[in-house]
Amino acid sequence: MMTQTSGQIDDEAFDLDADRLREECGVFGIFGHPDAAAITALGLHALQHRGQEAAGIVSFDGQRFHSERRLGLVGDHFSRQSTIQGLPGDSAIGHVRYSTTGETILRNVQPLFAEISSGGFAVAHNGNLTNGLTLRRELIRDGAIYQSTSDTEVVLHLVARSRKQRIIERFIEALRQLEGAYSLVALSNKKLIGARDPLGIRPLVIGELDGKYILASETVALDIIGARFVRDVQNGEVVVISEDGVESLRPFPPQQARPCIFEYIYFSRPDSIVHGRHVYDVRKAMGAQLARESGVDADVIVPVPDSGVPAAIGYAQESGIPFELGIIRNHYVGRTFIQPTQNVRELGVRMKHNANRSVVAGKRIVLIDDSIVRGTTSVKIVRMMREAGAREVHFRISSPPITHPDYYGIDTPQRDKLLAATHSLDEMREYIGCDSLAFLSVDGIYKAMGEPGRNAQRPQFTDHCFTGDYPTTLTDVVGESVKQQLSLLAETG
Repeated sequence: MMTQTSGQIDDEAFDLDADRLREECGVFGIFGHPDAAAITALGLHALQHRGQEAAGIVSFDGQRFHSERRLGLVGDHFSRQSTIQGLPGDSAIGHVRYSTTGETILRNVQPLFAEISSGGFAVAHNGNLTNGLTLRRELIRDGAIYQSTSDTEVVLHLVARSRKQRIIERFIEALRQLEGAYSLVALSNKKLIGARDPLGIRPLVIGELDGKYILASETVALDIIGARFVRDVQNGEVVVISEDGVESLRPFPPQQARPCIFEYIYFSRPDSIVHGRHVYDVRKAMGAQLARESGVDADVIVPVPDSGVPAAIGYAQESGIPFELGIIRNHYVGRTFIQPTQNVRELGVRMKHNANRSVVAGKRIVLIDDSIVRGTTSVKIVRMMREAGAREVHFRISSPPITHPDYYGIDTPQRDKLLAATHSLDEMREYIGCDSLAFLSVDGIYKAMGEPGRNAQRPQFTDHCFTGDYPTTLTDVVGESVKQQLSLLAETG
């Protein structure tokens, strides 16, 4: 059982964003528009929540490819007119990145570009290849020279080595060798290409602006530029955008789609539409279902900002208990600095989050959050509420317990670091320090999605973090220690 000593917790608990699941990437592409680079930069702004450590754009002007890849936020670099002017051309792809572990270095920033026999080729990737490490080793053994530690580079090598004549044939031949989750955008001399893995684990949509076609991870990237949503790229589909329009190819045998359920719980922006479902409405429904499953007598519902807000609204509406902002977030502060003394670290968290004492003092509160990973953040939140005078603190989580690590593009710790994998519900409640703790059930989350429940024979979503049901082969996975290997040797794109 986990214990605390002298009120000390891990340093990461002093940043309420530290103990969060992270999606590693967002992608964007546009073909045939005179403002391609500027539009791509705007699209990446809308996708910034999918990756905050690096961003890049590759454009093509009809003769040459141009690349800008930078560490930091999109707005730190791609809001400058000089940067956009350095990316001429009417076609471009872009990428925002959140790395797993280890240092974030420029050579890993996407899109990745290479000159191959058919001409220039750039690619950007959202997801994770579960055989990326194996393919990398095989390619290096055969003489390949790698410039990055990203599994995305595997795609470049496979395309370059293909003996097929047409670039799309080479690309599809590469896809057939991949396992895991991927949404890819690629740019050649004459085409913008998009692809999703056969299960459609990671999202990708098609949009249209001024008669020109766009690929993006989420619909919000279309909204920001005034583009029209056309449709989702289907699972296992390859779309080829050229001067002739949009061509759809189906190189894989048909399968039932299993999109990642965490896109609805946490990753996608609440104003996105994912596979026809409004994310905000789904999160409210999760909160309402949570209230039906684990209601508690209380005075006020308090969300953990910002991701817990929609579920908290749904919980409040279903329970009839008032919704209040009991934690105020300062959105104008960067990552919390770490100071050498405990006292200063205690003060540092208040730069980003602070209890709204007038809402909390003397009240029985229900805290709503979307997930618990290690639990360190939950400890800090409950402590903050008690210090603000809360009489009772009941914790409710709008997703099931996370008991298994992810290998498809979500940055999760190894299983022995997941609180729900190593502790009973009562042990978790005691560690967190709340009066009661409850999670949304697995069937409950499916009901919130509009399904009657989870189909155990043919699950409707990729939900392995809750069930251990991994939908693809995990070639690189050899025991629980593989997560560290994947993080260090094949950083997710």
